[in-house]
Amino acid sequence: MAERTAPPVIREAPSRKADSAVVRDALGVGIAVGLSGFAFGVTSAGAGLTLLQTCALSLLVFTGASQFALVGALAAGGNPFTAAAGAFFLGTRNAFYGLRLSQLLALPRPVRPFAAQWVIDETTAVALAQPTRRAARIGFTVTGLTLYVLWNLTTLLGALGAEALGDTDAWGLDAAGPAVFLALLAPMLRTATERATAGIAVLLGLGLLPVLPAGVPVLAAALAAPAVLWLRGRRTAAGNQGGDGGTGKEDVR
Repeated sequence: MAERTAPPVIREAPSRKADSAVVRDALGVGIAVGLSGFAFGVTSAGAGLTLLQTCALSLLVFTGASQFALVGALAAGGNPFTAAAGAFFLGTRNAFYGLRLSQLLALPRPVRPFAAQWVIDETTAVALAQPTRRAARIGFTVTGLTLYVLWNLTTLLGALGAEALGDTDAWGLDAAGPAVFLALLAPMLRTATERATAGIAVLLGLGLLPVLPAGVPVLAAALAAPAVLWLRGRRTAAGNQGGDGGTGKEDVR
């Protein structure tokens, strides 16, 4: 009797339909978030920044939450160095995104410095949601390109239209950026540790807002992460000790 052999594994070529779905999702994220650059342009102009300064922030910094934090602190009368420090620490999250994306995308070395400019919340979320490296690259590129172009264009339009709007505070446009950021962040808080960290950060930021200079509460809110990790470590250690009767030795029977 002839020995049966397993059928060969056939690897299907990348589906154009799958690529189209990735492009569609990436365009949706890029367009939805990119349009909020208008709010940043208006807010920045209302905070006293010039048209050149406003556009330079979007072109060079290009990390929405940090930009809003900077101009918000300046508008509240905060020290420029404190405001910049708050924006810097908010922006450091992108460095951690880059560590993960560098492995996932595996881009050629000459391309990496340019791709680093697009490592932000939205591109990271779209790339990490893809099942393959090819899809992740497509999602990252389309989201980054769409968002970068639209964000800078709408920043310019917002800064130019700030005078026509009059009192920018009355429109509440300064809340648009943080609202978009929270909408993207909320679905990512899946574990109890992540939700606890976010909750404590909110309490720290809001609680210290009346007593600390503008920009400083944002820095203080970052203490939520090490605090939650420390408490989690204590709880785990206590659980381990309780499991072995407090003797510190395993029960081997």
